[in-house]
Parts: sequence; structure tokens; C-alpha cells
Amino acid sequence: MGGHSQRLPQKVQAANLGFPRIGPNRELKFATEKYWQHELDQAALEHTAQTLRAANWRLQRDLRVGVIPSNDFSLYDHVLDMTALLGAVPARFGWRGGAVDLDTYFAMARGRPEAPAMEMTKWFDTNYHYIVPEFTPEQRFVLATDKPVREFREAQALGIHTRPVLLGPVTYLLLGKAKGAQFDPLRLLDRLLPVYEALLAELAQAGADWVQMDEPYLALELSEAARAAYGTAYRRLGRATQIMLTTYFAAVDESWATVASLPVAGLHIDLVRAPAQLEAVLAALGDEQVLSLGLIDGRNVWRADLDYALALVQQAQARVGRARLQVAPSCSLLHCPLDLDREQQLAPDLKRWLAFAVQKLQEVTLLALAANGAPDLAAWSAARHALASRDSSPRVHNAAVHQRVAALTPAMRQRAPTHERRQAQAQALALPLFPTTTIGSFPQTAELRRVRAAWRRGTLTTSAYEQLLRTQIADVIHWQEAIGLDVLVHGEFERNDMVEYFAERLEGFAFTTHGWVQSYGSRYVKPPIIFGDVWRPQPMTVSWLAYAQSLTPRPVKGMLTGPVTMLHWSFVRDDQPLADTACQIALALRDEVQ
Repeated sequence: MGGHSQRLPQKVQAANLGFPRIGPNRELKFATEKYWQHELDQAALEHTAQTLRAANWRLQRDLRVGVIPSNDFSLYDHVLDMTALLGAVPARFGWRGGAVDLDTYFAMARGRPEAPAMEMTKWFDTNYHYIVPEFTPEQRFVLATDKPVREFREAQALGIHTRPVLLGPVTYLLLGKAKGAQFDPLRLLDRLLPVYEALLAELAQAGADWVQMDEPYLALELSEAARAAYGTAYRRLGRATQIMLTTYFAAVDESWATVASLPVAGLHIDLVRAPAQLEAVLAALGDEQVLSLGLIDGRNVWRADLDYALALVQQAQARVGRARLQVAPSCSLLHCPLDLDREQQLAPDLKRWLAFAVQKLQEVTLLALAANGAPDLAAWSAARHALASRDSSPRVHNAAVHQRVAALTPAMRQRAPTHERRQAQAQALALPLFPTTTIGSFPQTAELRRVRAAWRRGTLTTSAYEQLLRTQIADVIHWQEAIGLDVLVHGEFERNDMVEYFAERLEGFAFTTHGWVQSYGSRYVKPPIIFGDVWRPQPMTVSWLAYAQSLTPRPVKGMLTGPVTMLHWSFVRDDQPLADTACQIALALRDEVQ
């Protein structure tokens, strides 16, 4: 890998790749929604955003993070930010050039009556969603906002030197889709690179000596065209400034020859998802290149095994020395809740096992201190004791659950043949050839949500709450009968969320009070935490289904959230294979079905 002349510190640095945007009390959500409802003007929204950015930078500085990111903040989505920055606004939004204004920015995400919103899809295999760029064969790019430079200068004004974060050009094109004609968006690279070069020049002029360029597509299997595009892009951009090329979510094994050839000043690798790649990276690292080690899990909520992480740091340190090493989270901390210290309702033992974004940066700092020969022995000892208590906790390990998983047979993992199931269903249900039904849930009114909130607060009795639910179920059963559906549903009015409802009724799950993470835009979620073996102490839906069935002679189908969805919408324990946890949830659901 090529080098880049640079001045380096003489110690391992603590670095961060990105920080949660939402604010400790979801300030960003409430401000943006008020702006959409015309209850807040643009100046007030931007003041809220600036206040949140300043608080994030100061917090990271106070946590002794040496490399602090800027331009990781977004009012809606960082991919949408790049679309606005590059002037890639679809024609239907009526942008006529100049700076992309805030209403056009939000319209791309949310749509207008005359202009449908751009598509949204998952950010790789996370539960974060991004706005998909749209490209035409005639696509042109132009620098259309000053956001990265402006936010870099904001931090400078606070006395905080930051490393701006940009989504790399190749990943940006690969994330997009062709509109109007079928073509490879990578054909647009030559038009795109001059805009990146101009932006890097502006950042350098503002005082940015490093830029973090996120290229997560490097961890995927690439076409020959994509490999060539990376070479083209970074042979040009690598001359403009010191680039920390950032990969995450997987190893760069498939693309290692491409990565090794790029003339960038630094490389970040994910050693949480792919620790085995370290040796190959060390063998190919250029003589002056900086290596950023992603050692703290940016996607889950568990304390790190600091001894294991330090061993990887020492492995790298033995090869390249301290001055060319950074320790960091595996990816942006966008995917983690903000601060564990705000959680007052979690069991004390469980709380000791967890780390949210703030605590993960504390772990990064602890690793850097230890790598530099100045370990915080008290904090290190506390981390070891927390891991040991988790390993031995009876709240985590249930022998009966493990015995059930071990007793699973191949036959239990296979469905009966289709013809057998069809025959059994025909005999039991006597349905027409093409039966009609619905997916399951019916809309929940504001009144129902208000009543549920009152019940949860304890200001409404359980009997009054359940009577309202029975009324709602009866109404929806009779309505389905009236319109002639064959297989009915009870409406799921008792469920606040398709995952949380079940998780609250299964052992092995825990819930936070402030553990919000961004799903998209102003949509935040509070994922359950699967901390231990999962089992069902009592029926979860049977009484509601039985009541619904008592109201009609037509079949009423049960509705359960499947184990894979429950896994993907939760923070999952990391001390056993994912397949084992999936089997535990599946067995609990099997009990409910039976």
C-alpha cells in the first residue's frame, strides 16, 4: 500500500468514526418534526442541530478521544447529505441550482404531493435506513452545500480539531440506482471526482489535515468495474489530502489486492466482525501508513473484552510501532444508544455488562492508554470483573433451555411436505379455493395509544384497559365478517410493537428507558436486549386469540413475530452463536403455537 508524507504523534491515538446524532432527549427528532409541522423555523432547527454537534464534540474531547469526527451529524441521513452536497437532486424536486435548500433536502426524503420521495433501504445489514441516490445517464454533479466545511469550522471555533467524514465516491455510486435507463452508475465516476477534489481542497484550506473516507463497499464482493473505480478514485483523491480509508461490517479479504494498491495515508479495518484480517493487513501496510484498528463493537451494546482487544493492538504495535496506530470503534457509533448512565431501571448486574456510545469511547480511551504503557488499572479490573460475572450469571444461563436446543432433531427443523399440510388445512378449515384474509395488524388509534400509555403509567386499571381491547377486537372481527373475509385476524390491538410485545413476555430479554437509536429520519427505535437464554414462562397471545375466535364461526389466525425478525430488531447477546439464540426463540414460539 502506498504511503503519504505526514507528521504523526508518538503514541497510539484514540479515534472515533461517528457519534449518535439524536441528542440525549431525542432533541433532533422533536425539532425536525416541529419544523415539518411549521411549528419551528429554520433558524431554530439549525440552532438545535448546532447545539447537539457542539455537545457531541465537547463530550468526545472530555473523554480524551484524540481523533474526533465532524460531518458525522445529519438532520436526516448521511447518504442524503451527500446527495445534496453533490447536487444530485432528482429533477422532480424542482431544484434549479445554487445551494440545496432545507425544504428540498427534506422533500427528497419525505416527498411532496407532486414529487414522490426517493427510495429508502437498509444500510448494509444494519437496521439503519438510507435514502437511495438516483442517477441518470446525463447526471451532473456540483458542490451544492458547504456542510462539511461549515461543520469543521464550527468545531474549530470551539477549539476542537476534527477529522471530517465523507462517504466515499465509489460507495456513493454503488449505493445508488439508475433511473430512466439501465446503465452502470460507476460510469459517472469521472464526473463525480472533480467535485470531491474541490471539496477536499476546501477542507484543506479550512485546516483539515485528515479526511475520513467511508468505503464500506470494500468489504463486499466487487465487480472488476468497481475494483477499477477504486483505483481511479484514490489515485486522484489520495494526492489531495491525507485520507483515512474506512472499511467496516466485514473483512476486506475479497478486495484486499485492490485496497493494498490504493495510495491513501491510512486504513481502518473492522476487527470485531473480522479479526482474522489483521495479519494480512499488517503484512501489506505501507511504511508510512496509519492503521486504525476497529476493536470496540459499534453495532452492539456489550462491554468489550479489553484483554483480547489489547492483544490485537500489541500484535499490530509489534509490527508498526505506536505512532502509526489508532484504536477506534469498529464503525460509527450511530447504531448504539447514547449513554448507559441514563438507564436507571436496568438490573445492576445487567447494566455492568453493557456499554453504549459514551462507554464505548471510554473503552477506546482505556485501550489507547494501555497501549501507551499507562493503563487505568482500576477501570481495567472493573471491566474484567463485569465480564466474569456475565459468564457465570444464572440470569444468563438456563440449563433446561440448553437441553431443549441440544435435543432438536433434523425432523424438527423441517416442515411437513406441502401436500400433507394442504390436506390437513383443507380438512380443518374447509376454505374456498382462493381464501381471502389480511396480513394481521389493524391501525391503532390515538385514543388507544393514549389509553395504553395511561395503563403503563398505572393511572388506568388493567380491567379497564383490557375491556377497551376487547371492544376493539369485537369491532374488527364484525367488520371483517361484514366485508366477507374468509380467514380473520384479531387486529393485534394489545401489541405496542411487533417485537417488543413478545420480548416483554419472554425470559432473557431486557428493555431500556433511553436506549434510542435512529432507524431513519426522525424514526427512532428502542431495541430490546437479548442478554440470556430465551424461554416462554406463560402463553403470550392465546387468551386474545381465544376471545376473538369466540366471536365468530370463521377461523381466526394467530399472529406471531418470527425468530429471525426478533433477532434483527434486537441487540443480541454475543457470547454464543446467533443460531443458538435463534433456536431458543423458535422453541419459545413453538410452545405458543402448540
